[in-house]
Order: sequence, then C-alpha cells, then structure tokens
Amino acid sequence: MPVAASAIYFLNLRGDVLINRLYRDDVGGNMVDAFRMHIMQTKELGTCPVRQIGGCSFFYMRISNVYIVIVVSSNANVACAFKFVVEAVSLFKSYFGGSFDEDAIRNNFVLIYELLDEIMDFGYPQNLSPEILKLYITQEGVRSPFSSKPSDKPVPNATLQVTGAVGWRREGLVYKKNEVFLDIVESVNLLMSSKGSVLRCDVTGKILMKCFLSGMPDLKLGLNDKIGLEKESQIKSRPIKSGKTIELDDVTFHQCVNLTRFNSEKTVSFVPPDGEFELMKYRITEGVNLPFRVLPTIKELGRTRMEVNVKVKSVFGPKMFALGVVIKVPVPKQTAKTNFQVSTGRAKYNAAIDCLVWKIRKFPGQTEPTMSADVELISTMGEKKSWTRPPIQMEFQVPMFTASGLRVRFLKVWEKSGYNTVEWVRYITKAGSYEIRC
Repeated sequence: MPVAASAIYFLNLRGDVLINRLYRDDVGGNMVDAFRMHIMQTKELGTCPVRQIGGCSFFYMRISNVYIVIVVSSNANVACAFKFVVEAVSLFKSYFGGSFDEDAIRNNFVLIYELLDEIMDFGYPQNLSPEILKLYITQEGVRSPFSSKPSDKPVPNATLQVTGAVGWRREGLVYKKNEVFLDIVESVNLLMSSKGSVLRCDVTGKILMKCFLSGMPDLKLGLNDKIGLEKESQIKSRPIKSGKTIELDDVTFHQCVNLTRFNSEKTVSFVPPDGEFELMKYRITEGVNLPFRVLPTIKELGRTRMEVNVKVKSVFGPKMFALGVVIKVPVPKQTAKTNFQVSTGRAKYNAAIDCLVWKIRKFPGQTEPTMSADVELISTMGEKKSWTRPPIQMEFQVPMFTASGLRVRFLKVWEKSGYNTVEWVRYITKAGSYEIRC
C-alpha cells in the first residue's frame, strides 16, 4: 500500500516551522525550504494542493493561520494523506478546546509530538479516534482563553474501545424510546438523446441512519440485492422468492459494518454509532427505473420565431407524487418575448440563464402535463451562428420511490436486555444530472 506521509510540517503564514515530524528517512530535513521557495514565495498556494518539486510530492492544506504540509518521495496515497490531515486537525481540536491555530500549536508542543507518534507509524495512518486516544493519552491541552467549548466528558466503561472493537460507540447509552430511522436517498443521472434513446443512465445512492438505541445493540440489514439473496438461499437451502433483485456496484461501508461477515454471508451486520451517520454508499448501472420521460419538440420558424412544446410523463405509480419539479428548456440568447400555455404549474422566461423555466409544485404519478411556448427572437444583422441547443434539465424529488428498485427487506435489532424497537424506513429519489437533448 502506498504511504501517506514521509514527513509532516506545520508552518505559519510567514513560512516558519512551528513543529515537524519525520516518519521515514527517504526525505531530508530541509524539504520545507523547497516548499517555501517554490510555492509560498511564488504565491501559488491557492492554485493546486498537490505539487511535484524535484523527486518529492508536497500535499498542503491551510487550517486557520497554519499550513499543514505532507512530504512524500515515493508513490503516495493522496486521498489518504488529506483524510489524515482532516482527521488529525479534528483530534487536535478535541484536545485544545475546539481551536487550532498558531497559538494552540505553540502552547502544546509536547502533546502534539506525542499525538503525532501515535496517529502515524512509518508513514501509515493509525487510529485517529479522539475517544480512544484520550483513554491512554490523558494529558490535557492548553486551551485558548477565547475557546468556549466545554471539555469533553470522559468515556465511561470503555473497555471495548481500548481493544478497538467498537471505537465509534460508547457504552452506557439509555433511551426511553428506542428508535431507528433509515433513509435511502438516491440521485438518478440521465442523458437522453433527442430521439428518446438513453445514452447514459445510473443511480448513486446512500443509506442514512439515525439511531437512538440503548446499550450496545447489534443490527442486521437485509436488502433485495442479488448477491445477498443468492447467498441467503444457499445458507437456508431454499429457493429465492419471486421479486425484483438488483446488483449493487461500488459499495462502500461505514467503519461499523462487519466486513468479514459481509464477505462470507453477504449481510450488512453492524453495531451502530449513536445518532446520525451514513451506513453505506452504492451505485446502480442496470435496470434503472426513470421517474420521468420528457418529450420535447422545438421548431425554429425563420430567424425571429420559435415554437416550443414539452410533454413530461411521470412513470411512477398514481398514488405517488413528485415535489419541486423544475424543467429548464434552453432558448437562444436573443430571446425578446415569450408567450406560455401550461396545463399545470407556472412557466416564465429567465433571461439570466437563457431558459424557459417550468415549475410544478406537486406532480402526481401517471400524468402527462404539457407546456407550449411561442418565442420571439431579436433579428441580428451579424453572421448567423447555428444554435447549439443545450439539453433540457430537470430537478425533482420523489418520496417513497427508488430509481434503482432497492428495498429494505428487514432491519433486525438484537440487544441483551431484549427491549422493543421502532424502525422507520423512508425512500427518496432526487435528480442528479437529468438531461434530455432536444
């Protein structure tokens, strides 16, 4: 695995080194001079956060009045390096009372060196959880007199967290009403040709959870994904029940998910963090259910007139409805006057974006509203350039509908005390890049 850092420097705005730590011997101690000379003095700090100078790579980020610079001489994991910087700053803030600036660094040299030794080993990031590190690095940072953030309470009964088993949840949580809220939020991306054929279509989704559960519960989530259902049928020696199955691509999980169990059983099992978090992200490229079909007809009548007719059909069920639907139909820049006829909603010409904007507050399913517009154009004496016809764009939000067809089959909660839980599941589909060529 590529390293994340060979050395890390903390500089003030003048370029003075406040503190530094060398993790590997493949970079020299004077690397910061190259950063000052080739980046800070040339005023190129805001152009790109990654620079190659000689045989070394420099990754830098400004936090308050401090520049954090990571130097690597070999192949490096850039995303890991920047993620390390963000998490390290959050860790320092938790020790310094919420502040991270030049004064906080100068007042906490010893503590920062101790933390830097713990959170990275030979260029590879380690555990950066403030809750876990505070269990064995108990020294308190010198807090700024302007910091109003109260000191963090000690974590009670954190034996599991010391071992690294559950570093994202503390024990001893108690709720009168144990509830789990689960939201499946999807963004559908579409590029359709003027003839109605789909050129590009995919869905990016995420599962958001909000848990208010007592104790240390173990949750198991079942989805209608194809691989998971096939694995379940093998374990239980029974055929798959009829129903739509989907194939999830590019799945990423929150750290709480038991990956060993997912690889073997294809089930999403986890001990959830307290409160709100993102359980997983995914992508769907096949079998996408498009919520809307757009049928545009645009006729250019000479150089001074256009006729625009747009029909939008909602494909989802008649008991559903979309909210905040906006259809943007591009028109030429020399548009002078427009006259609209709409079957529902409101339409107007927006000169700032050169579009006819049709808004429908509530769009029922299985309906086909239409918009017609007569557009008058200003005749120009200059050379006529052909209008490129940018694509029509849509914005919408459809509750209780998923373009991917993803469904929650079950959400089970186990806890040793055996309390009852209430589970709430909600589906939302939004427009990502939803474009139709005309």
